[in-house]
Order: sequence, then structure tokens, then C-alpha cells
Amino acid sequence: MMSTEFTMIAKTFKGLEEVLAGEITALGGNDIEIGRRAVTFTGDKSLLYRANLWLRTASRVLVPIATFRAGDADEVYEHVKQIDWEQYMDLDTTFSIDATVYSETFKHSRYVTYKVKDAIADLFNGKYGKRPSVRITEPDLYINVHIAAETVTISLDSSGESLHKRGWRVAQTDAPINEALAAGLLMMAGWKGQSDLYDPMCGSGTLLIEAALIALNIPPGIFRKHFAFENWKDFNKDLFDTVSEDDSDERAFTHHIYGSDAGYYAVQAALKNIRSAGVQRYVSVKQIRIEELKADKLKEEGFHPDGALVIINPPYGERLAQDKDVLRLYSDMGKAMKFQFTGATAWVISSNEEALKCIGLKPSQKIRLLNGELDCLYNRYELFQGEHKEWKKNAPPKDNRTQPATTAERDKHHDRKPHSNSRVRLSAARRENSQVPARAKRPQQTARVPQRDSKRG
Repeated sequence: MMSTEFTMIAKTFKGLEEVLAGEITALGGNDIEIGRRAVTFTGDKSLLYRANLWLRTASRVLVPIATFRAGDADEVYEHVKQIDWEQYMDLDTTFSIDATVYSETFKHSRYVTYKVKDAIADLFNGKYGKRPSVRITEPDLYINVHIAAETVTISLDSSGESLHKRGWRVAQTDAPINEALAAGLLMMAGWKGQSDLYDPMCGSGTLLIEAALIALNIPPGIFRKHFAFENWKDFNKDLFDTVSEDDSDERAFTHHIYGSDAGYYAVQAALKNIRSAGVQRYVSVKQIRIEELKADKLKEEGFHPDGALVIINPPYGERLAQDKDVLRLYSDMGKAMKFQFTGATAWVISSNEEALKCIGLKPSQKIRLLNGELDCLYNRYELFQGEHKEWKKNAPPKDNRTQPATTAERDKHHDRKPHSNSRVRLSAARRENSQVPARAKRPQQTARVPQRDSKRG
């Protein structure tokens, strides 16, 4: 069905394109090109499987099968009808179509979807007198249509359900932060497990769990029950088993990850998710308000602030009753950062720029990102004692502090060679210790618990 080397497109979120490109480079992708919320690359079938298992900041991996120009929906119909669909599906194959349109010519993505569906159905109906069925949920084949101006790309979606749905989440607060975004925030902060980490507003634990998976070099896709490519006609089960059952790239993590939250239900949700992900040995969570944190107590509990990473996804203010409440919260957060986490580097993401000013610290770096539909700032703060000028004079070299990943560091991200045939699973010993069941037995039910604000962990 596919040649040895073929083109793939990994979709991502605004602001994470460079991070995703670095991940693909580390996996051994070739001909990498960064686009709008996407990275195009080439590789073989093994890389396709590994990309779905390993990519932390991707939402899905597409395989283009046709690209053409069309001036209207009827032209799209004719081109789609010319594709040799019997390479990819049979009469009993169920399929769904997802269309994304950036075009003045094609203003209604739903109409494009209907025309593509009709072209496939008419092709089979004309040849066999029967047609494959459309199924919205859990189809055998996911088809993606992308239109930019008059350029149409038809792709097979190898992922199916979005890759940010890892499979470990069994409990959540309202609107938890997207797992792929959480991983991207950590990777932009330079996180590789080289220090302790603290999230004092951890919500349901997304940042904590993603941090543990990165530190241990465990692929995020290992918890999923299914990928769409497992239904493809050319699916190579032996190759996929080899890719998914090799744990040789797992690594030791000698530090610890800490989290806390003011909400009881948030902490309980975090504990459930941490156990589900099997990382409870490496992650600790407690219920405490950020203004009640004390440096001495944190050190007694084992947290080492020097060189540590503090990462915070606070409430943005959409659900707080009064502006003064959120401003006070950010002021308390700034005090805790400066006086309780001295020696660490902190990163804070928020859409509330006025509230960010109440932190009272000058960010050393600002990055613009999207969290869902919200435009956010992702700010970095150096947490030191005394005046900034004095700190800058005596600051350690940048290489000794947490830094965002650069292009030069991409190959080092997973601590392996760029073109290694990396294939992973949870090792039997660690799976036994952490009580993580095999991938096919992962629980899928989700229990919801209340939370005071949106876009939290």
C-alpha cells in the first residue's frame, strides 16, 4: 500500500511546531518541514508506528494519499473518485471523514465532507452495486481532507482518536489542560528529569504525569488501546509488536516530582491519574493552598529547590467571581515563587496578562501559545534572593539552569541517536512494581469531579 519511504504530517497546536519538529528529528524523521500547526516529514512504516507511540506534542499523524487543485466541490468529487480506494478499504470497511478548510473558495467544510463521501460511495456502488458505510464513531478508516485556498490534500489518519488522549486519565477536573500542550510546556522549559519539579496548582495532575513520562522516557502512546493504523489493510502486526514491546530506551529518574492544589477533589483526581499512569513512585501530591507553602517544610519533605523546575497553570479568571480574587491569587503565587522556591526556575502559563503582572517578578522570557481557544503567555522567571543586578552578576552559566530546548539539542531530547530504531513498552518489572496493566487492558472510563476554574491540570 505504501512505499518504503513516504510522507507524513504530524498535527500539533499553535506554538508547539518547533518542539514537535525536534521530537520528529529525534525519532529519525527525514525532510522535516515546519508548517502551520503541523510538521511534514518522511519515513518508513516503523517510523509511522513509533511516531504515534512517541510524539508527545502531536495530536495526530496523517499519511497523504493524494494532493490536487480544485476550484469547487464538484472538482473535489471528481478527483477523489479517481483515487484507488481499494488499496485502503473494502465494501465492509466503515469510514469517517474530517475536513479542515482554509479557503475563500470552499466556505463550508461539511459540504466538502459530503462530496468526498459521495465520491467514495459512488465509486464502489458503480463497480459492485454496494457501498461502504459511514460511521461517525470508531470507524475502520479515518479520512482527513485539508483544503488551503484551492489545494486539496486527502490523507489517511493513522492515529484515530487524538494522540493527546493518552489513555491514563481516569479522573479529571473541569477542562483539564491538554496532555500534548502540557508535554510541550515541559519540553519548552527544558525538562528532561534533571532535577526536582514542583507544580503548586496541579489540578488533576496532567503536568505531573507528563513530567514523569518524559523523565522516565516512557512513550505517551503506550497506554492507548488502539491506533487507527491497526485497521489498515497493510498493517504489520509483527512490526508493531516489535516497536511497542521494546523498553530499551527507558531510563532511571533519580529526582522527584511534587504537586499540590487547594482543592480536595483536584488532589483526589490527581492521585487516581497518577496511579493509573503507574508513576506513583515518582510523584507526590498533597492538598495545600499556594500561600501556605513554606520552603522549610518543602525541604523536609524532600524537595530540593536549587536548580529545580516550578511549573504552574493557574486559574485564568474566567470563573472567579471578582477580578480582585484572581489578582490576589497571582500576587500570592508570586510571593510563593520568590520566597518559597528560591533557587528554582519557574514557568507560568496564563491568558490573563493583567493578573500575570501581579506576580511581581520580571519574566526572563515570554512565549505566546494557545491553550484551547485562549491566547496565553508562557513566562519564565528566575527565582533568586536579593536584587536582580546582583543575581545576574553571580548567576550560574545558562547551561546549568533549565533552558528551553533548542534545535541543537533536539537529537539529545530522548537520550538516543536520531536514527535509532527506538521501540518501547513498560518493562515487565516496572509494570509489576507500578501496577500498570498491559496496554490492551487500560481502563477507559472517566470520572468527572468539580473544579473551580478552567484550563487546569
